[in-house]
Amino acid sequence: MSKRTYVLAIDQGTTSTRAILFDAAGTIVAVDQREHRQILPRAGWVEHDGIEIWDNTREVVGGVLGKANVNRGSVAAVGITNQRETTIVWDRATGQPIANAIVWQDTRTGRLVQELAGDEGPNRHAARTGLPLATYFAGPKARWLLDSVEGARERAEAGELLFGTMDTWLIWNLTGGVDGGLHITDVTNASRTLLMDLETLQWDSDLCAAIGLPMAMLPEIRSSSEVYGVCQPGSGLLADVPVAGILGDQQAATFGQSCLTRGMAKNTYGTGNFMLLNTGTEIVPSRNGLLTTVCYRLGDEPAVYALEGSIAVTGSLVQWLRDNLGIIGSAPEVETLALGVADNGGAYFVPAFSGLFAPYWRPDARGAIVGLTRFVDKGHIARAALESTAFQTYDVLQAMNADSGVDLTELKVDGGMTANDTLMQFQADLLGVEVIRPVVTETTALGAAYAAGLAVGYWSSTDDILANWQESKRWSPRMATADRDRLLRGWAKAVERTLNWVDDDVEQ
Repeated sequence: MSKRTYVLAIDQGTTSTRAILFDAAGTIVAVDQREHRQILPRAGWVEHDGIEIWDNTREVVGGVLGKANVNRGSVAAVGITNQRETTIVWDRATGQPIANAIVWQDTRTGRLVQELAGDEGPNRHAARTGLPLATYFAGPKARWLLDSVEGARERAEAGELLFGTMDTWLIWNLTGGVDGGLHITDVTNASRTLLMDLETLQWDSDLCAAIGLPMAMLPEIRSSSEVYGVCQPGSGLLADVPVAGILGDQQAATFGQSCLTRGMAKNTYGTGNFMLLNTGTEIVPSRNGLLTTVCYRLGDEPAVYALEGSIAVTGSLVQWLRDNLGIIGSAPEVETLALGVADNGGAYFVPAFSGLFAPYWRPDARGAIVGLTRFVDKGHIARAALESTAFQTYDVLQAMNADSGVDLTELKVDGGMTANDTLMQFQADLLGVEVIRPVVTETTALGAAYAAGLAVGYWSSTDDILANWQESKRWSPRMATADRDRLLRGWAKAVERTLNWVDDDVEQ
């Protein structure tokens, strides 16, 4: 094991950036966090300021080292985890983004992906990419920027512009920026672009041509765990510390949950929900609306793949109740409000704010609250909002069982919403399986730390990761089958009501 004491994870998420120090037991030593603005220029558009996020990254690194009362000499390596499909394009000479980053939730590319699908439909490139053509993914977002920012395409073709997801942006800045910063990504993030071949793990020239991106602007694809380079003095307080791990946030959570064996699955409850099932070294195509994605790749070892069910809006719905409706003052209050009523009062909330993701893939859907009567009050709305997370997860698990051919018997869970006991019990009731929460719920950052630590010998092997995982709480199903069937029948009707909302003459 390295003589250095800790591993640092930078967790660049949808609403905030955090730095977390972990020790060898996978225990959190210190945390620092900064929120960034959610820029909403028009309906369906969601943007972030890349410079703001980079500034916040340097602040949280300094903050976490200060809280732990240590310096860079105590840090063995840095791992990066990030909101995956969020897309940024910047000038390699100045380091300035050509526009705000386009966030994974953004739907502005709706018409573009329809055009890209053509007569063959949204699965046109799924055999190579594992993905449907959808607004979710990074390639069409970058294409939109080149088409919409004056002069951008010409500059990109001349090699003046760089493309990346947020891992690429942060590592370029950490390792020198305009003074030789590394322009890289890892296989997990690359697998979310619609530009990488799942088998070769390289950019595919035909896919790039079909999407409309010059390959000169793409980063080099690397494994998820290796020493890529070292932080430079301009990065703040981490000069000379190796950058040694990159994992997209949901793959990082899977790794942090020790789902290292084929057939193991986890579900992360964050801004959205993301369930991943480890399929080992086999690429398993989905026939039920899931994504086939890279789970992780450790150095020169074969890549491990996963099936994923991605849900756009779960935790962010609680934020919406707080910020847009004002019926709660803080996120934990949603459980208190929901517990004030016995059930949902017949109300269902389908939060299709960005269309519906897995297993439906319907960008034409929009959010709806249905089943309203005069009996329904804000407690019922709060409960319906919480329950929507569990209902959407049920839909994904049914698809996952169908694709894998094996019914899951337990589900590991993590993320902020797992602190909500009411939601977790309802989730176990709907799924009919054990729901298990680990002691360390910050599994996204922990996974990135593990990837980095393995690369520098801080942890000797994945056996150390398995040994660190500990169960905190378990929920067992207890709902009567008739009640579950009735609730699921109502949910299915509610989902149906949200479809076909966006017409051709409405901006998606």
